[in-house]
Amino acid sequence: MIADKDPMGHAIADFHATGKAARLRVFSPMFDEDEIPVTTLFRSIDDMPVIEQEALKAARGSILDVGGGAGCHSLALQAMGKAVTAIDISPLAVATMRELGVRDVREQDFFTFNGQYDTILMLMNGIGIVGSISRLPAFFMQADALLAPGGQLLCDSSDICYIYEDEDGFIDLTGVEGYYGELTYQMQYRGVKGDPFPWLFIDPETLREQAAQHGFNCEILARGEHYDYLARLTRH
Repeated sequence: MIADKDPMGHAIADFHATGKAARLRVFSPMFDEDEIPVTTLFRSIDDMPVIEQEALKAARGSILDVGGGAGCHSLALQAMGKAVTAIDISPLAVATMRELGVRDVREQDFFTFNGQYDTILMLMNGIGIVGSISRLPAFFMQADALLAPGGQLLCDSSDICYIYEDEDGFIDLTGVEGYYGELTYQMQYRGVKGDPFPWLFIDPETLREQAAQHGFNCEILARGEHYDYLARLTRH
């Protein structure tokens, strides 16, 4: 990823350097403009949602932290005495993680990365990088290649069906084209605006069905307060 298309990387680098950051703005055709509080990318384990805390506890063996960001999960794992490799496509994020003390961090894309790990960790809606239902076969193929025998993939996501809830409390998906959890986002930080990118929010039932079709078991380990959940994927 080149620097002038990396708003999140710039936000991470700014906050690390100065202790403050401008707004990390998020745009989507589905929603009003939103923002990601940059401080959440630097939070300690005590400030993480229960779902993330449970994932860090369940991580074992050699761990791959996908989309490491500012390294908060990798640093928490290191503090727990666990061995972790963090990857991210942002060179600014990778440089920040190194400066913060993540011992093994690499500028890599999940879908082209090589290695074998006992745990693959994809947090903060990390499975969203898949982008669409149609790309799940490639995702499961890569997960299979990266997982050591007996390995596990821990990921969280949200069932965003609630945005289609009508005034009577019913979910109305009439007129929705394709899978309702496939969204497009774009981010901006100061004058740096990234390209639009696809992002997948997948409900647990669909994840379980898709996993079974590709040779994986799917176990829901925890559920959050707002349609979010933590899943463990293992080979049949």
